[in-house]
Parts: sequence; structure tokens; C-alpha cells
Amino acid sequence: MSLDVYGVGNALVDIQAHVSDETLVALDYAKGMMTLVDDDAQQQVLAKLDGIDVSRCAGGSAANTIVGIADFGGKSAYVGKTASDEVGEFFLQDMRKMGVRIEVPPAAGQSGTCVVLITDDAQRTMLTSLGVSATLSPDDINEDEIRQARYVYIEGYLFAGEPTRSAALKAIEVAQKHGVKIAFTVSDPFLIQYHKDEFWKLIKGPVDLLFCNLEEARALTGKHDAVDCAHEIHKHAENVALTLGGDGSLLMHEGQAIPIEGVSVKAIDTTGAGDMYAAGILYGITNGLTWKQSGHLASHAAARIVSQLGARLKQRFTPEEIAQLRG
Repeated sequence: MSLDVYGVGNALVDIQAHVSDETLVALDYAKGMMTLVDDDAQQQVLAKLDGIDVSRCAGGSAANTIVGIADFGGKSAYVGKTASDEVGEFFLQDMRKMGVRIEVPPAAGQSGTCVVLITDDAQRTMLTSLGVSATLSPDDINEDEIRQARYVYIEGYLFAGEPTRSAALKAIEVAQKHGVKIAFTVSDPFLIQYHKDEFWKLIKGPVDLLFCNLEEARALTGKHDAVDCAHEIHKHAENVALTLGGDGSLLMHEGQAIPIEGVSVKAIDTTGAGDMYAAGILYGITNGLTWKQSGHLASHAAARIVSQLGARLKQRFTPEEIAQLRG
């Protein structure tokens, strides 16, 4: 079976809870930020959520995108490391239930989790315990699956350490070997502080499609205006998808700027908006939509995500809705 996209990223189970600002202050983590925590600290946070309704789903940035592609009806596979524990089994079963192919040997230890604390202002504070997800290695990269894919999609978080960085580079190397296009998401502005030179090397080299938001684009380019940022990146990357929050996004393709309007909704939870946007773009360009049509699908999908709780579409796009985008 051919694949639209083969994703490479962390394997985390998202544990989402709606909390008050008072609870967040008591936990003493920076609001609206992602903080890496160890397993013990994560268990302490979970203990303090006892009695609060929580929901679980397989997550991680690239995993959310890969599930989104499957949700649209695309064919996708994923590589991410889990342990032989209940959390890891849940991750694998949840991904497979969504139609994603994932076959990775388990590791010894604890599977990764991401506690997502959502406040009434729709801000999400993420506490991530990577667990064995941080042990994803080049040996886990499946050359045969990459060979069948049209795109490989890689999250920037993998470059925060080893062996995940080497796993990402192995996936890129294999993709180049088989003529498979490479999509890369910067993931987070803080990564640019430490990996700017390496990210630019990728952008100027093997990356065919770069995903970033405006803050990340500014950090990469040193420019302020969104259009200037997009043009600067497009000098080196064949395609660029620059998200602008509620103002929509800007696509760069074949030297042309393609503005995509935002969709006005009441924001409840911004978790996974960028991931679902990437899913819309990648599904569209691998399934016969134009770049502009793909942008519209991505924009509507991201809006639908922020208007609900969690990173999974509660109301899926029907084939008829997707067909309407073709005009």
C-alpha cells in the first residue's frame, strides 16, 4: 500500500484537563508554555488532578498531524517509541484505531506523556515527560515505508537531543535516497535558540516544505513582517506554510505568495491547531488539491480544532466538504 505521509516524532499520550487559573498557579508552571518534566514530577501533577475530568488520546506534535491526515481519509504511517506499559499500549491502539500504521518495537521504561492544562482563556500549558519516546533511534526508521510515501514529515522537537536527532536525519537521508519529499516543522521558537544553524542547513538543503508560525519565522529570519519572513525562507525552501493565528496563513509556492484567510471562531482550546493545519496542507497536496485549496482546508481544520477541547477533530470533515474545496 502506498502512503501519503510517513511521520517521525515523539510518541506521547496527551492527558487533557480543564483547570482554573488558581490550580495552575498552585502547580507553579509557566502559563501557555511547554515545560519538560521528569517522570516523578509528572506523577505529582497527575495526583493533583485527581477528581478532575481528564481525557486521553495518542499525541505528540507530528502524531497529531499524522492522525489528522488519516482523519481526512489519507494514508499515513508513524514511527515513535513507546514502552511495554499501559500508556504505550494505549498509544499504539489509539493510533491504529484512527487508521495509522505504526509498528515499532517497544523499549524498556515508561511511555511518554503530555499533560495539557487548559484554562478558561483557551491557553494551554503543557507538561511533557518524554519517557522512552526520547530513545527513538535510526534503527527504528523503516526504509520500506518511507520508500512508499510521497512525503516524510518530521517534527523539530526531535532535534532537542540524541538519539532522536539521528533518527530524524536518518529519515531525511532515506527519503532523499528514494526521491521522497521532506516536510519539516520548526515546532517551537525555543528550539531555534539552540538549533538555528542546523535548521537553516535543512531549509537550504533537503527540506521541500517548511511549516512555521510567525514567531518562529521571525526567529529564523530576523525580520518582522510576515511577508518578508515568508519570502526570505522561500529563497531557500521550495514551499513554505507560515501560520498567522487568527489572521490565517501565508503559503509560498513556485515564487508566489498565496494568502489564506483565517476562519473566525470562538477559541476554547488552541492545542493542536498548528498540527491540524499541517495535516490539512499535507493531505491536500498529496490528494489532488491545489495549494490554495489545501490552505483553505487547513485553515478550516485549524479553526475547528480551536473551537473544541483537544487536538482531535470531534466533527470530521466529510468527503463532500473536502470536495467543495475543489470548486
